Amino acid sequence: MPHPHPTALIADDEDLPRAELRRMLAKAWPALEIVAECEHGPAAVEALAEHSPDVAFLDIRMPGSSGLEVAHAAHAAHAAAHAAHAAAGRCHVVFTTAHDTHAIAAFEAGAVDYLLKPIAAERLAQAVARVQERLASRVAAPDLGSLVEQISARLRSEAGAAATSPARLRWVSASVGDTIKLFGIDEVLFFQSDEKYTRVVTERDEAHVRKPLKEIADGLDPEVFWQVHRGTVVRASEITRAVRDELGRFTLHLKRHKETLAVSQAWAWRFRPM
Repeated sequence: MPHPHPTALIADDEDLPRAELRRMLAKAWPALEIVAECEHGPAAVEALAEHSPDVAFLDIRMPGSSGLEVAHAAHAAHAAAHAAHAAAGRCHVVFTTAHDTHAIAAFEAGAVDYLLKPIAAERLAQAVARVQERLASRVAAPDLGSLVEQISARLRSEAGAAATSPARLRWVSASVGDTIKLFGIDEVLFFQSDEKYTRVVTERDEAHVRKPLKEIADGLDPEVFWQVHRGTVVRASEITRAVRDELGRFTLHLKRHKETLAVSQAWAWRFRPM
């Protein structure tokens, strides 16, 4: 018996992006029923087989099985279950990714789409409209085989580059009560350690993330963000002046924030006269 509402599966190994996508979908597509949420590839494969959703939002990089492998399994399972009408059994797949280098051109076919994290509401609306149009016109989802092969090949070619070029953070997500705040890395003025959390500060907002500063700093471009204290990393272009006191200690003043930041002796060399 057909389901009265369109159904979807969300697969992402990170809790906050998964919850944020669910919240955004509730606004962009109120009739859509989320029948399963999965934290890794194998669970997504099982959920696809159990629920046969109309659309699956799959993170490209997940532990266990990647979103690409899950898409392969979804296609194979649906084709087997609907041998007489294999096209009708295919699930429309929307990939999500934090890296715009993941062969975006390969997603430009039919009902297959991609969403770049952090997901913009307008971009999600476009993807939803595209899938809704296919569902309404009963256009079959395309065969994922060739698309997945193209993307897989590109990812393999990027693997070597990734070994020498560390992945950079593109966004930071923080939970504030029942709200999830997403900060694009270009918005952040500075990061500061706060016991077990890291404080993330922008021009007009701030939040705490459950991640140590060291881990965040490893994902930042050292030419853009400077470590100035064991517990502080600041956007270099935001520093308007460094004021030295009678003991030789520096305090930083920022362009777009009234707070001042202390510089420890270990990083004072950054502010010596040239």
